[in-house]
Amino acid sequence: MQVESLRVGLCTTPDETSARHIARTLVEERLAACVNVIPKVTSVYRWEDRVQENDEWLLIIKSAATVDEERLKDRVLTLHPYDVPELLLLPVTYGLDKYIDWIARSLEEPARAD
Repeated sequence: MQVESLRVGLCTTPDETSARHIARTLVEERLAACVNVIPKVTSVYRWEDRVQENDEWLLIIKSAATVDEERLKDRVLTLHPYDVPELLLLPVTYGLDKYIDWIARSLEEPARAD
């Protein structure tokens, strides 16, 4: 896998339960190699023409362009409690070779024993 095919996703959630559920599901379904769950980030944003401020949980999603991005998006939309969840997938410009290889292996479906 080339570094250019790596993606880092950002997603905020309202609480620990939804953060852990989304993170675990994305990894179990091989849509992400790893998801960091970071507690209590403060988000300041405009919603319904008012400035809001809330504590949220931040997910940092490690994935790749080889993953079906529509499937990843659909899973987040299905699992997320917000009407308009944050999901940004950003390209990666550098990564350690061993880490890139680990991501690639983590996203592969296991070989089936026939």
